[in-house]
Amino acid sequence: MKTREQLKILLLQIRDGEQVRREEHHSFAEYSGLKPQQIAILNVFDTPDFPLTVADDYDALLVGGASEADVLKPDQYGFIPRCESLIRHCADTGKPVFASCFGFQLAILALGGQIFHRDTGFEMGAIPITLTEAATHDPLYYDTPDQFAAVSVHRQYAKTLPQTCQLLAYTDQCVHSFKLRGKPFWAFQFHPEVDKATLIERLTFYKSHYTEGDGQLEQVLSSAVETPESNILVRKFVDRVLLGT
Repeated sequence: MKTREQLKILLLQIRDGEQVRREEHHSFAEYSGLKPQQIAILNVFDTPDFPLTVADDYDALLVGGASEADVLKPDQYGFIPRCESLIRHCADTGKPVFASCFGFQLAILALGGQIFHRDTGFEMGAIPITLTEAATHDPLYYDTPDQFAAVSVHRQYAKTLPQTCQLLAYTDQCVHSFKLRGKPFWAFQFHPEVDKATLIERLTFYKSHYTEGDGQLEQVLSSAVETPESNILVRKFVDRVLLGT
């Protein structure tokens, strides 16, 4: 088993803006307990075509979120099918995977599920997440309290899971987390890598994309809470899955 300092992880990044690229990389590093240089970046806006073996020499694959792309528009965003193929390859080979938000949606599609779109009334802010009975036996969730707060901002969502997946968490609106049965593969519709401060920064930056104006933005941000139980899931993945501690 490797030491923490020896770990090398690949972040599949679906971010176009420079500010959010840096912020996402920093957030994954901070909450994983790894140094930024231990997390290499493959940004699909820069490199839309890449070998399916690109993550083979890394200890794990992280998949981040996306505000500039739509998982339901593969013709417009030509890198989407390639991302799905990479995720399937990692699932088939048993490569540890931690997929957040857009990464969750890619994983659902890659594993044979369906993603839907919601124009209005979608989740936005720090919301309570409900755990299933299966979560009490899961390596990442067994000591996570039910109804923990997590950052969730998304128009696309999943109603159900592929049969190969075990439901771990949900809200009234959608599926929120699953594990691929028999594999070290977890996915989260919410953002484990995003905290309250980053939510405020990111929603302010993308307010024209997600909100109807300053009034709605202020309402969402004023109700935001800290999300420590969500954020620590990244560290649990590193500690319990990659390091076996």
